[in-house]
Amino acid sequence: MEKKDPLHGITLKAILEKLVDYYGFDTLGELVKIKCFNDNPSVKSSLTFLRKTDWARKQVEELYIQSVSKFDK
Repeated sequence: MEKKDPLHGITLKAILEKLVDYYGFDTLGELVKIKCFNDNPSVKSSLTFLRKTDWARKQVEELYIQSVSKFDK
């Protein structure tokens, strides 16, 4: 049986909001070392950066995949 893609049908905004709700920007900035999480962070500014920066978006998506099982606990 094929494993379902955990990112299928979820927007980058939803991914980011879920991570911020769970970890907060402080911890998120430690887990994914990008300036937009550490320097005056907001969902809006982070989304702008992540949409333009593939490597950073990939790190955020990977963290989401690793963390998704924790969200419902």
